[in-house]
Amino acid sequence: MYTPILATLGYVLSHDGEHVLMIHRNKRPDDMHFGKYNGLGGKLHPDEDIVTGLRREIHEESGLVADEVRLRGTITWPGFGRNGEDWFGFLFRIDEWHGEAHSGNHEGTLEWVPLDRIPELPMWPSDRHFLPLVFDDDPRLFHGSMPFVEGKASSWSYTRL
Repeated sequence: MYTPILATLGYVLSHDGEHVLMIHRNKRPDDMHFGKYNGLGGKLHPDEDIVTGLRREIHEESGLVADEVRLRGTITWPGFGRNGEDWFGFLFRIDEWHGEAHSGNHEGTLEWVPLDRIPELPMWPSDRHFLPLVFDDDPRLFHGSMPFVEGKASSWSYTRL
C-alpha cells in the first residue's frame, strides 16, 4: 500500500520575476537537508487542503502572504524520507505575494537568489531535474516520479498534461 507523506514545496518569485526566495538549510546539523538550498514548504496537516497548507508553510517559513499561487506539478518521491518513507509533493510557484520576508527561521536563512544562479547552489542533485519545469513558461502541469534508494534519486520521469 502506498501511503506517502503529503507535502507542499513553493518557490516565491520576486516582484520583478528575477529572483526566487530560497531557504539555505544551515541551522540544524541533524537535518537531512543540512547545507542545501530548497524552496519553502512542508508536510500537510490533516485538516488542510493543499493550497491552505502551502500558504501556511510560506507564511510560517518566510513571513510572506502568498496571494497568487500556481500549481506547476506533482512529484512522488518513493523512499525519500530519512527512514525510507515515501513522499508526495505538490510544487507551486508563487507569483504574487505581500509582506516582508524575514531573514530566516529555525531551519535556515532565507535568500533571494537570482534565477540564473540556481544551478550553482548546493542542493539535492535531483532538484536540478524538476526546477526548470517549475520556472518555465509551459502552462501544462508536470507529474513526476523520482524514486530514492539509499538517499539518492535512482531515476526521474515525468508527464506533462
